[in-house]
Amino acid sequence: MTVTIAGIAGSLRRNSFNRMLLQTAAQEISPDAELIIWDELDRVPPFNEDWETDPAPLAVARLRQAIAEADGLLIATPEYNGGIPGQLKNAIDWASRPYGHGVLQGKPAAVISASPSSRGAADAAADLRKVLTRAGASVTGDGLAVPSVFTQLGPQGLADPGLTGQLRVVLDSLVQVSRVRREAA
Repeated sequence: MTVTIAGIAGSLRRNSFNRMLLQTAAQEISPDAELIIWDELDRVPPFNEDWETDPAPLAVARLRQAIAEADGLLIATPEYNGGIPGQLKNAIDWASRPYGHGVLQGKPAAVISASPSSRGAADAAADLRKVLTRAGASVTGDGLAVPSVFTQLGPQGLADPGLTGQLRVVLDSLVQVSRVRREAA
């Protein structure tokens, strides 16, 4: 049975490098898995506990459904001012609710990132792993940070075969953990 991974790009920009990195991941994922990109981040309203009751705002319901129906979660994040984008954090807040029963609870997750900087948004990726863990997700591995993204990522994928190999390791680990969790359920 095919393992499904929900993918979320943390940038709102249509042609962002992190969206391209997520699309590259969809091409590199193993044949027994599928990466389904959820692309409505810009529609998620600001988190408001007053709106937590049913029904959830439509974009929130779709976010929760995409994560709930997937076996795992892959997020590609840029780095803004040394951290994760506010809209991405906002979506995670929504997905973590209701407290103790959100769709992130126990969900296998991995983080990848890309940036023009020499660190490849590594600080944002570390922050995102922390936030996902606090939200209840089961974060796998250290992920992948793609530095100097202008020279590393294009329409054909990653220029550096070493980075492509690292991406496959991240994906294989996420798929394996997701499969084990699904089979145990």
